[in-house]
Amino acid sequence: MALKAERIRKRFGNGDAAKEVLGGLSVSVGKGEFVSIVGPSGSGKTTLFKIIGGLEPPTEGEVWIGGKKTTGERGHISYVPQQSALLPWRTVAGNIELSLTISGLDRRTAKRETKEWLARIGLGEYADAYPHVLSGGMTQRVSFLRALLAPQPLMLLDEPFGALDALTRLQMQQWLTSIWEESRRSVLLVTHSIEEALYLSDRVIVLSASPAAVLEEFAVPFPRPRREALWTEPAFNAMKQRIYELLRQP
Repeated sequence: MALKAERIRKRFGNGDAAKEVLGGLSVSVGKGEFVSIVGPSGSGKTTLFKIIGGLEPPTEGEVWIGGKKTTGERGHISYVPQQSALLPWRTVAGNIELSLTISGLDRRTAKRETKEWLARIGLGEYADAYPHVLSGGMTQRVSFLRALLAPQPLMLLDEPFGALDALTRLQMQQWLTSIWEESRRSVLLVTHSIEEALYLSDRVIVLSASPAAVLEEFAVPFPRPRREALWTEPAFNAMKQRIYELLRQP
């Protein structure tokens, strides 16, 4: 099992002013599994990511990554944020190489892998460019590649396409599925888009409003590789409607 987050509770503040954000929820990601979490705004999805990544301690509960208890420990996940967070003073290749060397790769291997993968994702000609010349979709490709090449067994994707326009977002979803099919890394995605969750995932976890609890989990039955026409199929839209109804619950 790549991830087990068990009975996670998180309260902020003390006494009458305390606010419980996570209400004892449990989530898991199998080896090579792509899982998405959807929930209302303010339901604690980002807080859950911080706890899994060791940036925030849970009030109660445990986190296990790769069979090891990692509660409160950093360095066990790779992370793709909403904004790419590339260093503007380093080239595209330099950003990826820095991430890999920090993760423990020697510089020569980091350079070789960076060059090879930038070519594979169609950005080889931008290796020596700086982030400000890239489009939003290109920037997120680099951000995703940086996480993909990191040695950690689990990737957390926090609304990575949320800032993109609709067409670019769809193109990035298709691109992500094609790259993920090659690597089959364990992935946990947070998204507000039900369509995105169903299109990308093996399983979708639906959270309640804060304090967040798991309302229901859906095994996504559609075969891979996913087809663009999937969006129009009755079974796809029936699952989308069911999840939408759950999210509307008070």
